[in-house]
Amino acid sequence: MKPQLAATILSLGMIGAASAAEPRNPNVPVAPARIKDIKSYCIDFNWGPGGPNRFAKPGLWADADPVEHVAWYKAMGANVIQTFCVSCNGYAWYKNGNVPEQPGLKHDFLPEMVRLGHQEGMLVMGYFCIGANTKWGQEHPELSYGYPHAYHIPYTDEYLDYLSTAIGDAVRKTGIDGFMIDWVWQPQRKPTRGKWLQCEQELYAQLMGEAFPEEGTLSKEQEVAYGRKAIDRCWKTIYKAAKDANPKCIVWLTSNHPTHPHVVNSAMYKQADWLMNEGGDLKRINAVKPMIGKHTRLITCLANWNRQDATTVVPAALRAGVGLYGFAKPGADSLLPLERLLERPVHQLRGDDRNIAVLARAYHGVSIDAVRNDKGEFVEPMK
Repeated sequence: MKPQLAATILSLGMIGAASAAEPRNPNVPVAPARIKDIKSYCIDFNWGPGGPNRFAKPGLWADADPVEHVAWYKAMGANVIQTFCVSCNGYAWYKNGNVPEQPGLKHDFLPEMVRLGHQEGMLVMGYFCIGANTKWGQEHPELSYGYPHAYHIPYTDEYLDYLSTAIGDAVRKTGIDGFMIDWVWQPQRKPTRGKWLQCEQELYAQLMGEAFPEEGTLSKEQEVAYGRKAIDRCWKTIYKAAKDANPKCIVWLTSNHPTHPHVVNSAMYKQADWLMNEGGDLKRINAVKPMIGKHTRLITCLANWNRQDATTVVPAALRAGVGLYGFAKPGADSLLPLERLLERPVHQLRGDDRNIAVLARAYHGVSIDAVRNDKGEFVEPMK
């Protein structure tokens, strides 16, 4: 473990009930009911240089150390780790699975994250990007609109078979408590300038019970109806695969547009265990509240792209009983700075640094204005 990170763990491990946890049997999953307030983060392996698009090249973060990563999440005060089953480049984060592992994967990363996270009393969640998968696009050009860093996969029978197998395999083999699903959208079709692939024209006929209209004649109403059917069928595949593998598996839906006509008032919203507004504002969370199931937990997100003010969003979410989450691209060593963000006042920080700093203080149960002193203690400002 890196010396600075080890020092941070030592100094923060006992600060506040938000981060305290009894040692656990690593083979016994954490009961979701134990997580009163969702305090989650993700060091996001999706992004990085070297790939054929903006997704990380295969194997870019393959030397990530589970011990150091769990220590980082513990130091932050998180009680939910969100990491990866299969990231957007299409390779898995565990060994000997149905989906090929990240080239050069040093550790059996996801199962080790689960084992170590459970020892600390944390839930460990995986991730699948539903609408984008570079490897799938490269290997199935007739079933994908290329492989840009955007939604490019129609939900054909072949793709749903792949998705079902991949999800069931990951849930059974890694011990994850659940997983996030991202980009559950229709393909953008930009590479073909809006023209539909033959496979998707056939899928339209299969789902709608009518022939695909001539190019350029598809009405908005037809497009929305098809989109809803395609997403609903995909959701049912995801949900069944997860619950067949583990009935207690948490299926966590994130959406960057939760009021989109393809998904409002959907079965997906009723059945999802956790539903997150990635845009970060509470306005859209409030808009979907009447659409969710009685068991569904709501979460808001802080990330550089959504430009939310963490100092406003975090207190508002806590007051509303809404869970918290954030993500950022890894640093050069696959981790992110933390110690220096806790030692500096929040008002001096910007972007992801500011988001991390505010979330960490909330997760440790101290005020936004608190700073960590040279004794490793959070100190509140003088009144």
